[in-house]
Amino acid sequence: MPNHLIEAVMILLVGAGPMAVQYAKVLQGMNKAFIVVGRSQQSANNFSDSVGVRPLTGGVEAFFPSDQAITHAIIAVSVEQLEYTSKVLLKNGVKNLLVEKPGGMTLEAIERIQTLAVAHSATVYVAYNRRFLASVIAARELIAEDGGVTSFNFEITEWSDTIQKISKAEGVKENWFFANTSHVTDLAFYLGGKPRQIATFTTGGLPWHSRAARFSGAGETADGALFSYIGDWQAPGRWAIEISTNKRRFIFKPLEKLQVQLINSVAVETLDIEATLDAEYKPGLYLQVKHFLVSDKTGLCSLEEHLENSKLYARIAAYV
Repeated sequence: MPNHLIEAVMILLVGAGPMAVQYAKVLQGMNKAFIVVGRSQQSANNFSDSVGVRPLTGGVEAFFPSDQAITHAIIAVSVEQLEYTSKVLLKNGVKNLLVEKPGGMTLEAIERIQTLAVAHSATVYVAYNRRFLASVIAARELIAEDGGVTSFNFEITEWSDTIQKISKAEGVKENWFFANTSHVTDLAFYLGGKPRQIATFTTGGLPWHSRAARFSGAGETADGALFSYIGDWQAPGRWAIEISTNKRRFIFKPLEKLQVQLINSVAVETLDIEATLDAEYKPGLYLQVKHFLVSDKTGLCSLEEHLENSKLYARIAAYV
């Protein structure tokens, strides 16, 4: 990948909350100039205190029309505002968008954004930054060295008691699989391969997530690897992924660490990986932004890919 960033890039960062702060730190680390648009004065003050840049206030609708020729925009607003904000930018001619996951709160929202992006000849990516973790990059190289994935499994358990206490806009918790669980699901299929066939099972419900509380399923990828998953939002657990090849098992638990078990051995060792960027910035974020700003888009999740993935997530989560 070339080390230089595209010349004449004008970057708009939309949002002034905690995630926007993380993006700002990355852009500052790259020595990239950017404009920030927030909504409230309070969030603008907090942002300025954190990164030393004063956001414009009033929301993205107050920014347009603008004399600034924005070429790239990073959307780091709350989940319920992702669709609206993306639409404003697309309708105002911004051709390159990096939208925080999950891109839209529902499958229908993601479909609407994709339709608008095509109509405006724009390129939209969804920010699944865990694809760029040092642990994931190292594992993908070793998996290729081993000849590919033979099987994998992953856990999608969420901490229900904790989530229930979090204040979120209406609809966000009811679509929590899109809003949060898709992080680990995207990574599992990014590492293991896209499903060719899948059987899904759900049961139960929660006060804030009525359609399901327990999830399981299994299937086969396009390359013939078998996979399974489990998630019980009413029991202890955590996100985890295990990828098997004919030589090694790669264990992501937590996702930022890479543990390896060799064939014919019960020993599990943590690999020593160069992860300076993951220590200095929010893990995976620096390389994700770098790929967004240069010609090499390897690893990024396009909105088109995310839409197809989300149709699968909707099945897993009993949303359809």
